Amino acid sequence: MFESAELGHRVAKEAYAEEEPKLREALLDAQFDLHESRRFSTVILIGGVEGAGKGETVNTLNAWMDPRQIETTGFVAQTDEERQRPPMWRFWRALPPKGRIAIFFGSWYTDPIVARVLGGAKEAQLDRAIAEIRRFERMLADEGVLLLKFWFHLSKEAQRQRLKELAKDPRTAWRVTKDDRARLKDYDTWREVSERVLRRTSEGHAPWIVVEGADERYRNLTVGRTVLTALRRRLDAPPDDTPPVAPPASPPGVDARNVLTELDLTKAVPKAKYEKELEEWQGRLNLLTRHRHFAEHAWVVVFEGNDAAGKGGAIKRVVGAVDARFLRTVPVAAPTDEEKARPYLWRFWRQIPRHGHGVIFDRSWYGRVLVERVEGFCAEYDWQRAYGEINDFEEELARHGVIVTKFWLAIGREEQARRFKEREETSFKRFKITAEDWRNREKWDQYVEAVCDMIERTSTTVAPWTVVEANDKYHARLKVLKTLVRRMERALEG
Repeated sequence: MFESAELGHRVAKEAYAEEEPKLREALLDAQFDLHESRRFSTVILIGGVEGAGKGETVNTLNAWMDPRQIETTGFVAQTDEERQRPPMWRFWRALPPKGRIAIFFGSWYTDPIVARVLGGAKEAQLDRAIAEIRRFERMLADEGVLLLKFWFHLSKEAQRQRLKELAKDPRTAWRVTKDDRARLKDYDTWREVSERVLRRTSEGHAPWIVVEGADERYRNLTVGRTVLTALRRRLDAPPDDTPPVAPPASPPGVDARNVLTELDLTKAVPKAKYEKELEEWQGRLNLLTRHRHFAEHAWVVVFEGNDAAGKGGAIKRVVGAVDARFLRTVPVAAPTDEEKARPYLWRFWRQIPRHGHGVIFDRSWYGRVLVERVEGFCAEYDWQRAYGEINDFEEELARHGVIVTKFWLAIGREEQARRFKEREETSFKRFKITAEDWRNREKWDQYVEAVCDMIERTSTTVAPWTVVEANDKYHARLKVLKTLVRRMERALEG
């Protein structure tokens, strides 16, 4: 993949002087059009060998365009805050909104390559990282992100000469470190691993652009032209309102049985038993959050369910059992303008807690495959792909020690109607019922189908669904607490 980047490309000073002002003007125009249209965001990845001009090129892009509309982030060693979360957390936080450009100096490619060359990571570990990166970038592309990936390359001899020149100049000698010299000795290994990663992650929606880094004028024009061409092609093309047609989410039903119809909604717990067991299970949950190993984990609890199924009451019993300093509740409503300007998982990634802490999501990322699916707020292709994206998200959380527990609180149609009427007739509960709640009942069967598909496709070993029979609130609350306790016990003591 690197042959064309070892040919000794050069650009004459006169030719550069003639083209540079035109290219800068065109880039500024494209950047302005992007900001005005707010149709998509742009992420530029900068990677490659040491001494190949990565930093200089980033500075050039910021000089040629309006730096107020560009967010440049250098991803070096993880901070303490970042180490407390899954590795992708810091990249998700830096994703730009629509209409803006982000430059990532270092990226999600850095750690897998370094781990394989220096950290003793096995070939299988690199393969897994590559597969995860491909799915992540596919998701970004499906969410409309324009992803431009530049790899700056030097031949072994060119890199040796470049480092020698930098070390000679007092103004740049500080840039040549012991690590740079060590990497030069292992050049062939770095090249082999990097080529493998680039080859397997260069795809139509996110191809790699390999840039020879020896000549400053050549690399500036190459990167500048590539960015301009990509922006203009996307800006000048008509919006594509016809996403691919997805296959059916589930096989056609042969009988009427599903995970919801088979629930025994008559399950109930007497009040006296409930009050006794509530204190017991809340106490056990409290002790688990003080467990010596809890500091090595984080805790994410998802509550979904029918309207009026008692999510709020169940959440109160969980919150009331633990130290409020270490547990937050995040109510999820319709996305804000800030959230709609980024991939849909962004607003959830930013809420992921650090080790020793927990977050309860009252509604969650499953809105993509429930409300957005049923109400037609997103295309079928988008909610169909969301199943796999959600599974990847939850698997990454679990791999980093996050204990993910998910509840669907189910009630019958008649019980829901009774609770709706009760809310209307009770002064301090009227705020809980709206005309929208009644309207949603008309789509009961569509929601049942969506819920069954959701459970079927996203109940995994690392993040299983627990379906809670919630016609009786006492039974539902105790089942939630018992499930949380047992799942945490397995994670902390298993």
